[in-house]
Amino acid sequence: MDEDATQLGPEQRRQALARMAAETFDVVVIGGGVTGSGAALDAASRGLSVALVEARDWAAGTSSRSSKLIHGGLRYLEQLDFGLVREALRERGLLLNTLCPHLVKPVSFIYPLTHRVWERFYVGAGIFLYDRMGGSRALTGHRHLTKRQVLELFPALRADVLVGGIQYWDGQVDDARHTLAVARTAARHGAVLASSARVTGLLREAGRVVGVQVRDLEGGSDLEIRAQQVVNCTGVWTDEIQDKAGRGRIHVRASKGVHLVVPRDRIQADSGMILRTEKSVLFLIPWGRHWIIGTTDTDWNLHKAHPAANAADIDYLLEHVNAVLNSPLTKDDVEGIYAGLRPLLRGESGDDTSQLTREHAVSSPAPGLISVAGGKYTTYRVMAKDAIDAAVRGLATSAPASVTDRTPLIGADGYAAAWNARRRTAEHWGLHVARIEHLLNRHGTMLDQVLAPAKGRPDLLEPLEGSDTYLRAEVLYAASHEGALHLEDVLTRRTRTSIETFDRGVAAAEPAARLMAEVLGWDDDTVAREVQHYRARVEAERASQEQADDATADAARYGAPDVRMGAVETPA
Repeated sequence: MDEDATQLGPEQRRQALARMAAETFDVVVIGGGVTGSGAALDAASRGLSVALVEARDWAAGTSSRSSKLIHGGLRYLEQLDFGLVREALRERGLLLNTLCPHLVKPVSFIYPLTHRVWERFYVGAGIFLYDRMGGSRALTGHRHLTKRQVLELFPALRADVLVGGIQYWDGQVDDARHTLAVARTAARHGAVLASSARVTGLLREAGRVVGVQVRDLEGGSDLEIRAQQVVNCTGVWTDEIQDKAGRGRIHVRASKGVHLVVPRDRIQADSGMILRTEKSVLFLIPWGRHWIIGTTDTDWNLHKAHPAANAADIDYLLEHVNAVLNSPLTKDDVEGIYAGLRPLLRGESGDDTSQLTREHAVSSPAPGLISVAGGKYTTYRVMAKDAIDAAVRGLATSAPASVTDRTPLIGADGYAAAWNARRRTAEHWGLHVARIEHLLNRHGTMLDQVLAPAKGRPDLLEPLEGSDTYLRAEVLYAASHEGALHLEDVLTRRTRTSIETFDRGVAAAEPAARLMAEVLGWDDDTVAREVQHYRARVEAERASQEQADDATADAARYGAPDVRMGAVETPA
């Protein structure tokens, strides 16, 4: 396939919208998160014609705000949900070994033991089963540790809180970049994609859904996209889309998860850690030069576009992690905070979202409309496959079976060879090998495409001002090839500047906007407006994190502007 087919620049978006208005597709997918992008890839790789629309940015919702883990879920074993764990571990193996080894990496965790005999037997049996369910191509097997061995791996741990531990391995991913790679791979296989394109209604003929009405949030125009089947992959917005059809068979409940990001030097350790809490589990996750600490699990009934962390969430996470650290963290140690919403299948009774299932469901609330909801990030491919299987049953012609279990994402082909050649690549570009490694683990074999403009512009090989983890070339590439339409898209999802710097990316805002302007044609007034919008967003997030509860935090966060025309939901 032509690599240019993966380009999601402004001209490609204009062409995509024109095609969407002119053609009739086999399938139109609503939602550019990981499941929607996966559904578009599944359909396109079967030879179907498919259009994918996203109201905001790729992975703007749940799919950029997860715990960044590809895992089976140890706690689901305790709930005896063996099917979900087995399925997720199978997907973990595919992602690590076949689909995107440049994006999904092994990560180790220590499970600290606090009781001498029975707990080691109980937990050890569970982790043994977890490893075995992962299959012969799984990660390094678990090992039992003495107290001294745990403290050697995790010196920051208080010695009086454990008697030993068990180390096991799982997978880690930058969720936003992975989702983007899925979407771009769908484009490579023929899918027609447009972000900042909001579905405002469903097209109906004789009681059947035959397409969607869409508002272009950049240009302000309206269009209709016709298709034999409409697939609703909108996560926590599932019910809203179903309501446009008049009814729904599956319903989603939003659970808020909050994560803290702190510098790596604040916690001295060579492994991640998983801790039990009174409600669920808490992860300390290595994340490059940082740690991710999370998560919370609370019901959320407010604005879905603006999940907000509050002071109680932050205190909860700090309290639980500090209970085991010999040098407690303070709020001053926190670089970044992010909140996301999990789309859980709604239970029949009870208010505890931590007990709701992570299984997924597929239904047809109306002829021509398919909804898929629930699930977890790791099993996105299975969810997408099941949704397209259901859509195919409603097509006039048959379609081949799914092939996404053996369809590598862009950047994966030749990755092992590119990794082996990283020192030579570093010499060629005059960069440190650590920089090339970082680029390879973000872009894979698209690395040369990212750096190509720097052949005549050495400044693009310099770190982005205010965010030295990333190169200036990556910002330019985000706008030209990765579909970034606004400054927030770059600083929060194409890079993680908004959670990896103490100023939340404010210093990097103007330099990044100037680079984006070269591709998107922004004038000085537009650059200034984008920077101001981003700064206001940071201020609103900081304000929400000072509030006592969800209602007041949400009200503060809701004040953050959105530069996409009409993209912000009306307050309830």
